[in-house]
Amino acid sequence: MMDKRNFYIGGGWVAPAAARDCDVIDPATEEACAVISLGDQADTDRAVAAAKAAFPAWAALTPQDRAGYCAGILDQYRRREGEMAEAIRAEMGAPIKLARESQATSLAWHLKNFLTAVDQIEWIRPLGDHAPNDRIALEPIGVVGLITPWNWPMNQVTLKVIPALLAGCTVVLKPSEEAPLSSLLFAEFVHDAGVPAGVFNLVNGDGQGVGTQLSAHKDVSMISFTGSTRAGIAISRTAAETLKRVTLELGGKGANVIFADADDKAVKRGVLHCMQNSGQSCNAPTRMLVERSRYDAAVAEAAEVAQAITVGPTTEEGRHIGPVVNKSQWDKIQGMIEKGIDEGARLVAGGPGLPEGVNRGYYVRPTVFADVNNDMAIAQQEIFGPVLSIIPFEDEADAVRIANDTSYGLTNYVQSQDGARRNRMALALKAGMIEMNGQSRGAGAPFGGMKMSGRAREGGVWGIEEFLEVKAISGWSND
Repeated sequence: MMDKRNFYIGGGWVAPAAARDCDVIDPATEEACAVISLGDQADTDRAVAAAKAAFPAWAALTPQDRAGYCAGILDQYRRREGEMAEAIRAEMGAPIKLARESQATSLAWHLKNFLTAVDQIEWIRPLGDHAPNDRIALEPIGVVGLITPWNWPMNQVTLKVIPALLAGCTVVLKPSEEAPLSSLLFAEFVHDAGVPAGVFNLVNGDGQGVGTQLSAHKDVSMISFTGSTRAGIAISRTAAETLKRVTLELGGKGANVIFADADDKAVKRGVLHCMQNSGQSCNAPTRMLVERSRYDAAVAEAAEVAQAITVGPTTEEGRHIGPVVNKSQWDKIQGMIEKGIDEGARLVAGGPGLPEGVNRGYYVRPTVFADVNNDMAIAQQEIFGPVLSIIPFEDEADAVRIANDTSYGLTNYVQSQDGARRNRMALALKAGMIEMNGQSRGAGAPFGGMKMSGRAREGGVWGIEEFLEVKAISGWSND
């Protein structure tokens, strides 16, 4: 078992102030694969002090110099990408193919996009022709606390750490205690890239401990959090005492609206997207809304696709799905499946219990419910597992009504061959992101939501600007 008890603070690996061991459990085996420490107030204070001391010099560097250090982090990843994939596989149960081809590679994808985006920012720019001596300056906000989740660990670490560094901020990262190994490896990349001491710091801990301490800390100017809506609300309340900026990327209950004229692959595409990463994605299309004339065929096809999805060990190659992250999450998902049955939804694939032939690991059967009413708990609550709810609709207006009838607003999906209808739907749906006909958003597009999904915008220019203050200046000399 790996010993990963130390934190990365002030440019080096340091022991925690007090011993608080926490096992990292491999969800495929239910056995500990590593031991970390959970930090306390002294560790948080030490990390924040290191970041505060490093801030003036880091903020004074040119954006190009900061980008050079970030490019060095990318170089380190490329030398050790296999290690990163293995860390993610072990800590949160992603099958090795998914860990290698999607989870780990998100670091390189986002980092390269940020290096492009930083060159598009005009750090000091004119207000307008009407005010020739006015300028708008963009400046780093200061020390930022970054709190990241376990489900896409490197995706979220990169979406927070890199834009913060490019903006000129110094950071304290608290990764999820469920999946800290990839972040500890990321800290090695930062160190080996020569990033100055104190610019990046990492303290492991739980939400009630280090998470709350960062949110309340007077020397932290901003918190960027990805996780549950419940935790996001708690962080906002704590942070309000010091009036720090808070950006939140929270849960979702994505509607995938399939019209009768959608292409032949729309249903299969939607089921596979829902089940990817064992359903542990906030932007998963977990509500499939199908036009009535295509509904029966779509239900039959969705059931067939789900039944063909295999569940297997994370160490084996292939496009199967792995376990969910822990026993608590497994229990929650089982409870929601039972709730769907009790509410009267029609179970057409999967169901409660472990998959056939599995007696160890937190594996969930790929599950599909039909004849779901949007008032049911399985249609309203984020399950965060491989569970799909299928709901019929009558026409375009009915589809918009059902899709928007949720407290969440992260990602919605539209499938139709009618371009004008797709455009109308894209504007009518209340979500931060709309993806249509299986086309992914382009490089540099912002990731974020509305309503109870939070209102962060991560990625591209928007992701960097989250960490910048706007300063208005008059009387600027043009000499």
